[in-house]
Order: sequence, then C-alpha cells, then structure tokens
Amino acid sequence: MADRDWHDDSDYHDAVQRAERATRFSWAAIAGTTGVLGCVLIAVAMICVVAVLSCLYIVVTMDH
Repeated sequence: MADRDWHDDSDYHDAVQRAERATRFSWAAIAGTTGVLGCVLIAVAMICVVAVLSCLYIVVTMDH
C-alpha cells in the first residue's frame, strides 16, 4: 500500500500509450490497404482499357 497509493496514475498512462500505439498502427494499416487497393484498381482499369482497344483493333483489321 505504501508503494502505490490512490494518486498513482501509471497504469492509466501505460494504457493510454498502448491505445495510442494501437491507433497509429491501425491507421497505418488502413492507409496501406487503401493505397494497395487503389493501385490494384488502377491496374485492373488499365488492363480493361488495353483489352478493349485490342479487341477493337482486331475487329477493325478483320473488316478490311
């Protein structure tokens, strides 16, 4: 009892620090995932555009 009285807030501060670290990690994970999904979406869109243009080219060259 002499070591820890009712004014000791060390447990509270430790919990706050752990929560802040978890929050920073979570936001970093969300940002990373969003960035990766954005890059994948752009890549898929580019592949679709190339596929459509290739099909159009094939149709045009077959018509002549």
